Amino acid sequence: MATDHARAEDEDEGEALEAYERLERRVEKISNVGNAAGVLQWDQEVVMPEAGTPARAKQLSTLSSISHELLTDDETGDLLEELESDEDLDDEQRAVVREVRRQYDRATSVPEELVAELSETTANAHPVWKEAKEADDFESFAPTLEKLVDLKREYAECIDPDADPYEVLFADYEPYIDLETAERVLERLRDELVPLIDAVGESEAVLETEAFAGEFDDDDQEALARDVLDSLGYDWSRGRLDTAPHPFSSGTQFDARVTTRFEEDDLLGSITSTIHEFGHANYTIGLPDEHYGTPLGEARDLSVHESQSRLWENHVGRSRPFWEHFLPIAAERFPELEDVTPEEAYESANQVYDDNLIRVEADELTYHLHIVIRFEIERDLIRGDLEVEDVPEVWNDKYEEYLGVRPETDAEGCLQDIHWSHGSFGYFPTYSLGSVLAAQLYAAAEDELGDLDEDVRNADFDRLNGWLRENVHQPGKRYETQELIERATGEELTADHFLEYVSEKYGELYGLDREAGA
Repeated sequence: MATDHARAEDEDEGEALEAYERLERRVEKISNVGNAAGVLQWDQEVVMPEAGTPARAKQLSTLSSISHELLTDDETGDLLEELESDEDLDDEQRAVVREVRRQYDRATSVPEELVAELSETTANAHPVWKEAKEADDFESFAPTLEKLVDLKREYAECIDPDADPYEVLFADYEPYIDLETAERVLERLRDELVPLIDAVGESEAVLETEAFAGEFDDDDQEALARDVLDSLGYDWSRGRLDTAPHPFSSGTQFDARVTTRFEEDDLLGSITSTIHEFGHANYTIGLPDEHYGTPLGEARDLSVHESQSRLWENHVGRSRPFWEHFLPIAAERFPELEDVTPEEAYESANQVYDDNLIRVEADELTYHLHIVIRFEIERDLIRGDLEVEDVPEVWNDKYEEYLGVRPETDAEGCLQDIHWSHGSFGYFPTYSLGSVLAAQLYAAAEDELGDLDEDVRNADFDRLNGWLRENVHQPGKRYETQELIERATGEELTADHFLEYVSEKYGELYGLDREAGA
């Protein structure tokens, strides 16, 4: 009897394993179709001929349809139902089932025709946005934006007709941090950063702001960008560097590409942009090779992804020790920097200026007001509280209210970001959530490893990267976001560390403590 019972248990376990393996193979196929689409999207934004858009849109639409069909097939649902009731799965397998279930439920709610239309519309939207930005002509982009807003509303209604449509879209990018938490973080940043920014503006401290002034050749800037990536330890065997109008990183742990941009009068911008995208690529490369094609080998959504780019850009790339290391390298490429001191480079890299219109050029403090503006506008668009035709005026009004500046052109205003042309409504809050998490992770790493300044000064990132690999990268999607954060830092997501970090850093730079006590 005992032997028969054990044999039955073994057979049941074998059947469950077979079902899990069938699900895993199906998920890997879906992942590979998506990754192929990712390469085509990278190509479209980096090297594709201008006339290639009509064919590329259809190619991406076809791949999107294939992926959707595979995910929503009855067999996927049957496998999930079978596996969810099985007690023999280990924790990693249960995590895969959880993540696929979430994707399946959302995908089966959306008709295939809508998926294909969204894919083709966003592919066609990219060149329309690009031309509109270059021509400073919002009206030429408005019909496309209106169509995207309508399609995303329809998409949200398919998933949950009773929910706030913006909350549904936000969950596409951050499924395990609710919108209420995101709003609370954004409100706290707005409320506590505004007085800090005001205090900085009233400070009598004189910082060096022209350390990187001049005109710098694009080819030399590219060589310096490669120096930056070398210093940080970028794995060139798994990546490459290119340029794009709006820098981005994409790919898998085997092929994580970086793009940046060069402007002859903004050397610092190309450096920080390159470091930022390195952070994304470094996370992607750090995902476990053995789990490629499954959720265990994928990044834990956008807030965590953004935490990695902001950690490297701000906590490393804008630090004193980094400039003590990297300034001599930059001066070898650009002799005009030979008389600049590391302190002057540090001050220039951390100046606060509230008269800046461009998000990607913003400092650490005002950056979050840029995010709040975009968040409020896209939320109102999706909820139907704002008409597309009114976006430029509302955008300009909010810039004047929050930052005291008013864009003179739509190219510097509501056309500056690429995200809406991708249909990425709900994406922007993850930038601020990522900055908050970056500070929390860096504080936790230093609590465990000790002060990291000397490591940064020597461009020795083995300890920091090792900690990130173990606590953030290697888990993939095994844990939900809040559990991942708690395991890495010992506490839930909190803005405390970010606010403490910027208060200390900018208080010291601008002498705020001394002035307060004077």
